[in-house]
Amino acid sequence: MLEKKYPYYLANKAQTSKEWMDVLDKYSGKVATRVAVPDAKAMEQAIAAAVKATEPMRQFKPWARQAVLQHCAQRFTERRDELAYALCVEAGKPIKDSAGEVTRLIETFTIAAEEAVRTNGETINLEIAKRLDGYHGYTKRVPLGPVSFITPFNFPLNLVAHKVAPAIAAGCPFVLKPAERTPIGALIIGEVLAETDLPKGAFSILNLDGKHASPLVEDPRFKLLSFTGSQIGWDLKTRAGHKKVTLELGGNAACIVDADQQPRLDHVIERLVFGAFYQSGQSCISVQRIYVHESLYDELKKRLVAAVKALKAGDPKKKETFLGPMIDEAAAERLHGWIEEARKAGGKLLCGGKRKGPMLEATLMENVSRDAKVNRQEVFGPFALLAPFKTLDEAIAMTNDSDYGLQAGIFTDSLANAMRAWNELEQGGVIVNDVPSFRVDNMPYGGIKLSGAGREGVRYAIEDMTEIRLMVMREG
Repeated sequence: MLEKKYPYYLANKAQTSKEWMDVLDKYSGKVATRVAVPDAKAMEQAIAAAVKATEPMRQFKPWARQAVLQHCAQRFTERRDELAYALCVEAGKPIKDSAGEVTRLIETFTIAAEEAVRTNGETINLEIAKRLDGYHGYTKRVPLGPVSFITPFNFPLNLVAHKVAPAIAAGCPFVLKPAERTPIGALIIGEVLAETDLPKGAFSILNLDGKHASPLVEDPRFKLLSFTGSQIGWDLKTRAGHKKVTLELGGNAACIVDADQQPRLDHVIERLVFGAFYQSGQSCISVQRIYVHESLYDELKKRLVAAVKALKAGDPKKKETFLGPMIDEAAAERLHGWIEEARKAGGKLLCGGKRKGPMLEATLMENVSRDAKVNRQEVFGPFALLAPFKTLDEAIAMTNDSDYGLQAGIFTDSLANAMRAWNELEQGGVIVNDVPSFRVDNMPYGGIKLSGAGREGVRYAIEDMTEIRLMVMREG
């Protein structure tokens, strides 16, 4: 069960407020709980506390950072059911998927705990010419200082974890603004962090709307902004000044099915269904475009449609539910409108396409025009389109015909085709023999084009939150 009310966190401490914000059960639409809204002074207090905590966090030894992260992983394990239920309610994510995200939360903190004691430097050979005899170079990594985070609604636990856990491992105090519609997971993480001996001011978690979060972007006391969300990220980058900025801004992922996949078509279809409709397609790497070799197209289409029609939709709290609601009715209405536009422009509806409130049926289309929104933009919902191809050149060209470039997938038994895809697909990552929705929390994750800049993944985030400090020494 959820608590009736949740505080925000200012300089490591829980705070209540005169103002409270409702958090809705995304399936029923009813108020599930309420969260405290910080007052007008809280942001400045949080930033000032983070600045004051900069030196104590630098002095907080790697083994102590590791101990904090290990404590968190242990407490999240103990509170696994509570976290999964909260996620199911606040995000409308089916309970099985919610449990899976809790597992990833635990794994991310565990990885960060391991990396906290691995922030090593290197020895550099400077004796590259006779005049440099006796010179030696050494580097170490030091924390950047205060950092700011803004996270989205679709992974309220794991996307928070991918910012918070590396910050602790790196020794950086932070201020976090979780998504307004899904703040509970972040606040439970804050509750666990408050149990630790992190230096005062090491973290603040503020339930703010976008209008009141501008200091997270613009204040020069922050040394890095990490934002995951929509294309508004590019505007934030222009406002961020001289600080580092990492952006993860979505995609419209394509998956290629090569001609040699007939023997394992069942597996391919199973993975395509998961990739396209897991958590109602509300993932930056959800399968949106499926390109199938013409020799397999008709059979795969027939079997894929049957598999999609068999998906169980409804209350995400029921274990048998695969497809829950979208985050709200407005999101479902938007995508339903895009589907109708594509249909009226000549696209053929293979299954789905109907909407009731925030529930949108799992939808497949073919013959979708190149310029349709469901082809060009990020649908962020339970939708995928199919199209045939004759040659791998054609499939690669169709995949690259996008303003996004986060991840793509290819099912193939050909090493040559896998290498071509890796070399020629304009993506941050290429997944071979699985869907582009695949992600492990220690791998570098991020995109190019409109998909963003920089890389997430624990070790890579730690590198972004630290800077190299050089020492040169001369013998004698």
